[in-house]
Amino acid sequence: MGIEENLMKIKFGKKDGIYLALIGFVVLIALRVVNSDSGGHMMGDSNSSGMNNSQSTSDLQMNESMFAEMMIPHHQQAVEMSDLALSKSTNPKILDLAQRIKDAQSAEIIQMQSWLGSSESNSIMSDHSGHSMGGMLTDEELSKLESASGAEFDKLFLEGMIAHHEGAIDMSRMIKDTTTKEINAFGVNVVEVQSAEIREMKEILESL
Repeated sequence: MGIEENLMKIKFGKKDGIYLALIGFVVLIALRVVNSDSGGHMMGDSNSSGMNNSQSTSDLQMNESMFAEMMIPHHQQAVEMSDLALSKSTNPKILDLAQRIKDAQSAEIIQMQSWLGSSESNSIMSDHSGHSMGGMLTDEELSKLESASGAEFDKLFLEGMIAHHEGAIDMSRMIKDTTTKEINAFGVNVVEVQSAEIREMKEILESL
């Protein structure tokens, strides 16, 4: 027996029709409420007052802020490590790499601080209290790097910076869904540039 024949045999009474109509109406109202809520969270309500807008921070906006709060001290440590390499290493490839990392990440620190509205916005994490962030060197590891010299320093620097870059790439997943063009471009750049630098550092490490 075909599907059409089965459907023709189904009979609905008046009560069934009323129930179905009510269910359909309730579903329609629910869908409108969900769509309205979703639009409010993603786009914001242009007719809302400033107070309402400030109280309805979306999860995505929170991720952007958290990303900057975490990445600023992460970058600051990379600059600190690069300064050590510039003063202690004699390897031309490492000196060139360290200068590029310092220049790029110093500029990115300023860019992220502008998102937060203040250079002091990241004060909670700026004293290396974020050691749980991916690739961050501990005070002990930094001290060991500072006291090393020659080939030992070069090896420790490269190993430490590779892990540091891997952590930054992983952290960039926090903003992978951002619709803010500047922040999206920032995240893409971090992944592309630091992935290339990881490959470069691994090659240098193999040549030591």
